[in-house]
Amino acid sequence: MSIADNINSLKKETGALKVTLIAVSKTKPVEEILEAYNTGQRIFGENMVQELVEKYEQLPKDIQWHLIGHLQSNKVKYIAPFITMIQSVDSLKLLQEIEKHAEKNNRIIDCLLQVYIADEETKYGLGFDEVIELLRSDEFAALKHIRIRGLMGIATNTDNEKQIKEEYYELKTLFDGIKQSFFRKDVSFDTLSMGMSSDYKIAIEQGSNMVRLGSTIFGQRVIKHWKNN
Repeated sequence: MSIADNINSLKKETGALKVTLIAVSKTKPVEEILEAYNTGQRIFGENMVQELVEKYEQLPKDIQWHLIGHLQSNKVKYIAPFITMIQSVDSLKLLQEIEKHAEKNNRIIDCLLQVYIADEETKYGLGFDEVIELLRSDEFAALKHIRIRGLMGIATNTDNEKQIKEEYYELKTLFDGIKQSFFRKDVSFDTLSMGMSSDYKIAIEQGSNMVRLGSTIFGQRVIKHWKNN
């Protein structure tokens, strides 16, 4: 099926469940992103800052860009003027850097706290206790130009569906607890970003309301050599 067919099919599936679809366009050429855009898709996810900035400059300005890959503090300044959401916030230091550049650009930047749920050392994210510690800190309370919209997690890359289900269940449980404890009166804390092409159906079953899909939309990735992030 074409990119347009894939998106239209997925939108029927996710739309009925009120799940937001992020089209993960990392390594994809502008032409393929435009094909997705022309179906009405407006939310795209990128992993690398330089690639994201280059695409932002070339593509329609009503695209909502989400940074979903690991973000180094010294790269925040390049995306702060336009980024819609940073999904991969994994430290207070990074939040403080986002705050600094959001203020410079007279913006409030939406963020998700990335939580470490996978049984893999290569993944980034805050531990469950670190999330609580961060939200309780005076340093967090001082941030006025960031808005925590929810949590994001990446499950273990495994064929063991039981393990994936348990990891997503634990993250949904944490999300519910944090909502109750820290954001009970804050309607903007509403996003649980879980699920990629290999496991998004499990993630939705476990309570995800935002999925990040690449190969399901664009087909298997063809590596393009973008410059280093």
